[in-house]
Amino acid sequence: MLKQKFNIRLLLLALSLSFYQTANAGLPFSVGGQELPSLAPMLENTTPAVVNISTVTNVRVRQYNPLFDDPFFRQFFDAPQPSQRERFRKRQGLGSGVIFDAKNGLIVTNTHVIDGVDEININLKDGREFKATLVGQDKETDIAIIRVVAENLTEIKLGNSDDLRVGDFVVAIGNPFGLRQTVTSGIVSGLGRSGLGIEGYEDFVQTDASINPGNSGGALVNLRGELIGINTAIIAPSGGSVGINFAIPINMVMQLKPQLVKYGEVKRGHLGIEVQDLNPALAEALSIDVVKGALISSVQEGSVAAKAGLRSGDVVVRANQKNIENASDLRNIYGLTRVGESITMEVVRGTEILTIVTRLTDELAAKVGDDLHPRLQGATFSDISTGEGVLVSNLEIGSLAHSTGLQQGDIIQAANRKRVNNLETFRSAVELGNSLMLNIRRGSNNLLILLQ
Repeated sequence: MLKQKFNIRLLLLALSLSFYQTANAGLPFSVGGQELPSLAPMLENTTPAVVNISTVTNVRVRQYNPLFDDPFFRQFFDAPQPSQRERFRKRQGLGSGVIFDAKNGLIVTNTHVIDGVDEININLKDGREFKATLVGQDKETDIAIIRVVAENLTEIKLGNSDDLRVGDFVVAIGNPFGLRQTVTSGIVSGLGRSGLGIEGYEDFVQTDASINPGNSGGALVNLRGELIGINTAIIAPSGGSVGINFAIPINMVMQLKPQLVKYGEVKRGHLGIEVQDLNPALAEALSIDVVKGALISSVQEGSVAAKAGLRSGDVVVRANQKNIENASDLRNIYGLTRVGESITMEVVRGTEILTIVTRLTDELAAKVGDDLHPRLQGATFSDISTGEGVLVSNLEIGSLAHSTGLQQGDIIQAANRKRVNNLETFRSAVELGNSLMLNIRRGSNNLLILLQ
């Protein structure tokens, strides 16, 4: 009996070994001439296009002297004014960049890597170092393009970020903490991430490939070595990567590239709408069949949207041949469209499906103060493209509005303790009472003006 049980166990072991050998027979033993599967062949062609960026900023530092900083001693000892006793110290920064146009020496990186710096230094994988100059930048998307004058540069192949799927393998390349040419791998964890408050216009690729300080501006590539994103941000409660990392899709970068190269900036048009996400409850209340889209909550009077026929309650489901699933999708469409270009929108209005075409302009909706509040007579207010207040665009000298202390160029951010985003919200806040309290930004200063 024992011998029979022993033979059965031997048979099961033999069958297991046979299954293991069969299951592993299909595993590759060589890829591209390598004995084991490896990303090395792809990286050998890709990493020369990823550069290390080091920056220098001259920071003004005031030398403090407790004796001569006293006005009394300055007067009697003829001491120099404090502003005359200043020095500069150099503040250094690190980041990454990607060569995408070797012929013209163009490198893409993040705005926050090079913004406001006095010197940009580029270090290539082959050890060569160059000074770089700024071509253009856009703070709203955190995209910047710089240029070097050099020969024999290696440019990266561009991919199509619209083809990405959750689960695709990706590789992040950069210089975290100054460790040059560091490579990490992972997968695409999510697509179309927005509403994070990181940038003005967000459509991030989320990945668990580790990104750390110094990786900013570096490359996110697919397994073919094609650039599909620019690493830009992380969620890091502990200060380091916890596997929640974000990259700007390369298609967004290439959409803005012509403006950045030609004009040095992105000149955005003004549409004049407020939008929010559509959800099933709102769809039911509006008696419409769609459950995804951008719901127009308000249309600013006199704006190009109003002139095109858009109304509050319209739901945009498609724009410029792209499906719109939420408010961020639509904001990205018109936020990345240059002044003078048109937007074609498919709009659901009740049981109707309309096609509305409008052309973005730099003309902002304006409203004279006489129509808003008696004490605002003589002032003209305009929306600003950032949606962060209303601008005092014109002011008559000697008018009631001028006598209150308002100045042309002031930005009103709140009225009667209500946040102001545009002319419509400004009107609503002003109508709350007879008195008027305004929170104003004037240059770098914040002021409070009370009108009674």
